[in-house]
Amino acid sequence: MTRALLIGREPGNALGYSYVTEAPYDVVVIGSLTTGQLLRFREEAVLSALAEGRSVYLYTPGLPEAPKNRALAGSIAAAQRELKSWGVIFTDGARRHLVTAEEARELCRKGQLPGPGAVLTPLAKEIMEGRE
Repeated sequence: MTRALLIGREPGNALGYSYVTEAPYDVVVIGSLTTGQLLRFREEAVLSALAEGRSVYLYTPGLPEAPKNRALAGSIAAAQRELKSWGVIFTDGARRHLVTAEEARELCRKGQLPGPGAVLTPLAKEIMEGRE
């Protein structure tokens, strides 16, 4: 099973990862954020993972409720857009696990197959079929 560095609480839905709190890990899962954490997001492990090209997933049910204050709601929406622009993948856990090329290479190296119901990117599919 793919090892994921867990930031915050463990997601309520199974995302198909084995959670760890320190290296080594393959991907990062942000299970929860408070309003303050979201507005001032600078989690070093996440930024390092993004800089290294690792996948980072944010479990959307772990985000704070939309506030009634319009200005604050706008700031929260802007913070979420910024995370998306950095490459953070938002998931509610209901969707199937997306296997990236990096994860496909790791699975091949370990002689493993993607989990049931996994969705492969086109490049990941080529890698798993041995065409790359």
